[in-house]
Amino acid sequence: MRIGFDVSQTGADRAGCGVVADNLIRHLPGRRPDDTFILYPTWGDLYWDDHWARDTACPDLPNVRRGFHHTALEAARTFWRRPPADLDAVLGDPDIVHSNNFFCPAGLKRARLVYFLHDLGFLENPDWTTEHNRTGCFDGVFGAGLHADFIVANSEFSRHHFLDTFPHYPAERTAVAHLASRFPAVPAGAPPPPAERLAKLAGGGFWLAVGTIEPRKNYEGLVRAYARLKAEAPATPPLVIAGKVGWMMPHFPALLAELGIARDVLPLGYVSEAELVWLYRSCFAVVYPTFWEGFGLPVVEALGHGVPVISSNVSSIPEVLGDAGLLIDPHDTDSLVQAMRELATRPGLRARLVERARVQAARFSWQETARRIGEIYDEVMARPRFAAPVTDTSG
Repeated sequence: MRIGFDVSQTGADRAGCGVVADNLIRHLPGRRPDDTFILYPTWGDLYWDDHWARDTACPDLPNVRRGFHHTALEAARTFWRRPPADLDAVLGDPDIVHSNNFFCPAGLKRARLVYFLHDLGFLENPDWTTEHNRTGCFDGVFGAGLHADFIVANSEFSRHHFLDTFPHYPAERTAVAHLASRFPAVPAGAPPPPAERLAKLAGGGFWLAVGTIEPRKNYEGLVRAYARLKAEAPATPPLVIAGKVGWMMPHFPALLAELGIARDVLPLGYVSEAELVWLYRSCFAVVYPTFWEGFGLPVVEALGHGVPVISSNVSSIPEVLGDAGLLIDPHDTDSLVQAMRELATRPGLRARLVERARVQAARFSWQETARRIGEIYDEVMARPRFAAPVTDTSG
């Protein structure tokens, strides 16, 4: 088969969607050596990476090559808003087009469209994201409900949420392919020396939060809980935040000052993968009190490093965390404070969670995810193309 594959978000500053696409394209070609993978380093009209030519994924493999792209965002917008009649030919005549970044193309005439569903959190609360991002993501997921031949969800929770939201879409054309840690399993023991900007952090002596600073991640609830814990126990170690500044949180530095913890919270911004490995291996625990996730990559990454996790009892998190961490109500600060207090004062509890963490993490692997995606490719080619039901409004 010829598989057109979206790698548009796999550049240097990749976050969740890009991590997924990057890991898939590093595992799929080796599993399917007889297939040709045509990579699209620019894809759709919502997301743009100025450095796509340098930074987007393109594994050096005999069955992988770069394909169609645009050199400027405006050209991409013009093209995708009115795609040409010969869109399949322009994309390199793929048998399958695999979309990863929320964008859903319309106008394919022969190729089957496989759409990777990350989440529908933008439908749950409009205050969690910008209008531009919310409408762009909705357009993509709504389009998938009309045009995708198969939808791959990253969790059972996301799959059921999509089917509940778009009940016209046939459940038999959906499946789950769980995500996994981007990092290989590492042996227990002292981590390698930290990067220069991490040198002041003592191994095992800090709480760690991972993820973009945006409302959905509940950083405001986290720092309010941390401030209370710090007031109770002044020796509480610092809170380190590994994640770039996203949207709708310009007040965050002022909030830290207002709570009196500006000197105790260290926002690192975007961190390299090497830095993130050191942070995972050196922290006391990961705290991830998110309001909503399609999967929750930082949870499974922390588990893979044998790190105790405190996270939320909502959306996909219980599915990913299992019994390997502490679940809290992200809307209840008391719940988070209590979990952090218990983990800090009960070494036996922490030891049990460390033991369970790697067991739970072993249930998720990119090799298994790639195997499942490959099965879906074969299945979708054996089916007729999907045609959305048409409602008769003439009467």
